[in-house]
Amino acid sequence: VTAGFIIRAAHPEAQPNCDYIIVLGAGVRGTVPSLSLKERIDAAYDYLSAHPHAVAVLSGGQGAGEDITEAACMYRELTKKGIDGNRLLLEENSTSTIENLRFSMDILETHTGSRPAKVGIVSSEYHIFRATLFAKSLDLESVGIPARTSWFIIRLNYYLREVAAVWKYLVFGP
Repeated sequence: VTAGFIIRAAHPEAQPNCDYIIVLGAGVRGTVPSLSLKERIDAAYDYLSAHPHAVAVLSGGQGAGEDITEAACMYRELTKKGIDGNRLLLEENSTSTIENLRFSMDILETHTGSRPAKVGIVSSEYHIFRATLFAKSLDLESVGIPARTSWFIIRLNYYLREVAAVWKYLVFGP
């Protein structure tokens, strides 16, 4: 049943129309995005290209083995692809999904002067359901914008892992 919710969230009926999106970080190897991060960058690029009014918060700090923050890596890659840097806000302090969302909302409130009514969340398709659960715990209305995981075996592994992660969240909280 849990897997059904995860799969359903990974395949929305239509692309949402949001003024603001939050792109969740993933690993960086030195200064190069991991495959998961590259796929999220590609999904953010597609969304931002299709919605030229949208502003993105690129969210992710710097972990072990990362020479730059995940946010800085996303910024570099999106501007290389032609996205105007003025549409990209960096959140570089988070170390978890709940922090990604909380800190990104703080940046959006500072940037806009108020809390947006709804945001899009860009993450790997298997992570969308749990990310929107975290958003709900912060009283944040959100819609998922899934980044497709290209390798089937990786996608299958992460979907299975995500079932356990959802239950961990439901039992212990964020």
